[in-house]
Amino acid sequence: MPTGTLVILIAVFFFTSILSVITGSTSLITVPVMIAFGIEPHRAVATNMLALTFMSVGGALPFMRANVIKTRRLPALALITLVGSTLGALLLLRVPMRALQIAIAIAMIGVGLLSLMNTNFGEKGREATSLSAIVEGYAITFGLAVYGGFFSGGYVTMLTAAFVILFGMSFLEAVASTKVMNVVSSGVATAIFLWRGIVDVRLGLILGAAMFLGALLGSRITLLVKAIWIRRIFVAAVLCLVVKMLFFPR
Repeated sequence: MPTGTLVILIAVFFFTSILSVITGSTSLITVPVMIAFGIEPHRAVATNMLALTFMSVGGALPFMRANVIKTRRLPALALITLVGSTLGALLLLRVPMRALQIAIAIAMIGVGLLSLMNTNFGEKGREATSLSAIVEGYAITFGLAVYGGFFSGGYVTMLTAAFVILFGMSFLEAVASTKVMNVVSSGVATAIFLWRGIVDVRLGLILGAAMFLGALLGSRITLLVKAIWIRRIFVAAVLCLVVKMLFFPR
């Protein structure tokens, strides 16, 4: 790979990871950029997943140190994510990605509308209101983990919304918790992609280092941002990502 191309990719991955600590949907930017530079789509997805693992670790560490991550349901959610993401990674070459992108975009529209109508949405944490909400939360976590295991574009964004709506987390708590889930999801998917031999390991490690540093910085910035601004950034990102997924899929 030419040095100039590598420098551009490093810059894109670094700056994207800073913002995506709050917004998620990193892969909707990074994977198309890799493909634009001539990397075969499946290899781009697999290599991006390796980089995402580093980003997720970098994003989770400051939240762990600040004791922001809610641990009550973490083991169960991690197990569900492990199983779902394993299935998703195995389905990489068999599932029509475009259909799932449209489904995720439609769900994002609902999240965006809910956020705009409820001015206090996600600004303060609360306990989940019912058993049905908790069960639905686990089910959605599994479904999203399947999607996250073979692409990940929009996965963390929707998971953040699910944690806020169904588990009663604040946006900050949800953002922190999804970083841990993404370590599990991208980690198991990367292991399967490595087994299949479709990961560019050298490129993935280089871009992963850039994303680790970017996410580390992004998480520290997020801890300093007021809850209302986290909500505003999230809602703005959701609306932009809907447009991206529906009208500019590549």
